[in-house]
Amino acid sequence: MYQRKIPIDYNCGLNVAMEVVGSKWKFCLLDEISKGIKRPKDLVNAITDISKRVLQSQLKELEFHGLLGKTVYNEIPLRVEYFLTETGESLLPLISAIDKWGLEFAPQLKIILENQIIEVES
Repeated sequence: MYQRKIPIDYNCGLNVAMEVVGSKWKFCLLDEISKGIKRPKDLVNAITDISKRVLQSQLKELEFHGLLGKTVYNEIPLRVEYFLTETGESLLPLISAIDKWGLEFAPQLKIILENQIIEVES
């Protein structure tokens, strides 16, 4: 079994939060599942640029940490649907606030990045 080289500092809420949701895709996955997209195939279509391998890994981690639950239907072909647990739902206000901040900051970031490209070309 995997053993961490650097232990988690459970006295720092930011470290704990980053352990649970600190990746490129986890907030996006939680947001899409909260909107009603529940099947892996639909999540791949809804979130551009996520690979199936990364999707499966991220879903597995979110389930491990108790933010997602999974229903497996014994059908052919096998059908799996994900849902937010109570803990996962408790993150929705945070996700909404981060989304709002990101949309407000987007124009400023665009200018910063455009200026960086101009400086590199000069």
